Amino acid sequence: MSEVTDQAASKDQASAWAPFGRIAFAVLWTATVISNVGTWMHDVASGWLMTSLSPSPLMVALVQAATTLPVFLFALPAGAFADLVDRRRLLIAVMAILAVSTLSLGLLVLFGLVSAWILLAFTFLSGAGAAFVAPAWQAIVPQLVPRSELQPAVALNSVGINISRAIGPALAGLVIASVGIAWPYLLNALSFLIVIAALLWWRPPPKKESHLPAERFWSAVCAGVRYARASGPLRSTLARALAFFLFASAYWALLPLIARQELGGGPELYGVMLGTVGVGAVGGALFLPMLKKRLGADALVAAGTAGTALVLVAFALTKHPEVAVVACLVAGASWITVLSSLNVSAQVALPDWVRARGLSIFITVFFGAMTFGSILWGQAATMLGIPTTLLLAASGAVVGALVSWPAKLQQGAELDLSPSSHWPEPVVAGEVEPDRGPVMVTVDYRIDPETAAAFLAAMEDLKAARRREGAYAWGLFEDVAQPGRYLEYFTEESWLAHLRHHERVTEADRAIQEKILAFHIGDGVPVVTHFLAPDATEAPAQPPGESANLK
Repeated sequence: MSEVTDQAASKDQASAWAPFGRIAFAVLWTATVISNVGTWMHDVASGWLMTSLSPSPLMVALVQAATTLPVFLFALPAGAFADLVDRRRLLIAVMAILAVSTLSLGLLVLFGLVSAWILLAFTFLSGAGAAFVAPAWQAIVPQLVPRSELQPAVALNSVGINISRAIGPALAGLVIASVGIAWPYLLNALSFLIVIAALLWWRPPPKKESHLPAERFWSAVCAGVRYARASGPLRSTLARALAFFLFASAYWALLPLIARQELGGGPELYGVMLGTVGVGAVGGALFLPMLKKRLGADALVAAGTAGTALVLVAFALTKHPEVAVVACLVAGASWITVLSSLNVSAQVALPDWVRARGLSIFITVFFGAMTFGSILWGQAATMLGIPTTLLLAASGAVVGALVSWPAKLQQGAELDLSPSSHWPEPVVAGEVEPDRGPVMVTVDYRIDPETAAAFLAAMEDLKAARRREGAYAWGLFEDVAQPGRYLEYFTEESWLAHLRHHERVTEADRAIQEKILAFHIGDGVPVVTHFLAPDATEAPAQPPGESANLK
């Protein structure tokens, strides 16, 4: 299952539990918690099994890498897919595949037929399933609760995941010690069936359909990437995520070896340590609303990063299991503090039409950093030893926080990204084929030269807005013969892409455009003109004996 983190706590503490009043949310939340318990049992079993199959630090770290690499590779196309198809059916299909693959792995382990590379292959397959689940699961939350309860709903999802993180690892340790290492996989396969049953029961509300044809898959992927490149709030969030997860991945990748080699413990200790991380995360999630109100998102991430660095130092220096367990509490609280703040920052930067794709880009950065970090720290531990590696990761986390500090979080919190529908339908002389293109749109402004500097600054915001909603090129020119006359142009791949731009323009974009219109001193509003690239197949034939006038 994917990790859905805290978008923000409700300012009204009395409404924090309101989503449980929605039966669909309550049922799916319960099924998700059960499934996540199974997933954590699965992950603990895989990490511990690899220490028996191949105790090399690199091979143990590759278990974490095999979990995160497919999410890094597939999350972006999965996000586009989740924006194009029925998300409920997609989730049911992927859960069924995960149930079969997990059951197969459990049977191989039960009969002693698994090897290190077979384990990594099945782990990779599970990660691929998680890549397709993550954006779709996050995107259905607005369908379970009204908009006023969206933030507490995501907060409760975070609490549920961390409850499962607290229960699953400890339960896995007990199951492995009592009945064998195959049973966490078998129980996880059963947990997927519980989620499938809940999804089959759920009937989502009817979706508002666009009158336009569905996007093509590759165009949808490109639109998501284009939006991310042009969104300052999302880019800042991704920079902060990369700076944290690259170094925080060290203790996730090496925790089985810390428990076994540095602390001399067994699967019970490893399960308790992972469970304690979950307990710390639950406690941190409960205090997040108060901390966020006092500190703000940027200071919260800085505090969580500092806590993570201290945990890495503690793991490097201690040989006492009790100290390590206490450090796990701090690790969980620090992890959820950073992850929640970053997830909120990504959520508020995204309008609904690109939500799954935008979140998939955040997930790609998250898991990409975790994958690369796992391989990096596993190799470093092989060469330098575990304590030295953990100290290096702690130093890197502090440096990363300092370097990325200028990238501020939750810049989109005050933006209204709901559709504004304020653009009029374009005037055309006849029917235009949807695939005809490219399209160039020009806007003719008349500006007082004394206000030109402020106008040009405002146009930078409009440039970003045009690119976010579909323009792949943009420019602004001044007429050399008429000072104060400016011509803006932007181009899109097809007429259909431009019509989608009409649907996607937001209230925040409207505010930018109204600010720019205040500079216009011409008669009426600026003239907007639409141009299509000529279609050579429809050019009229030239009469015989006549030549084109090339002057």
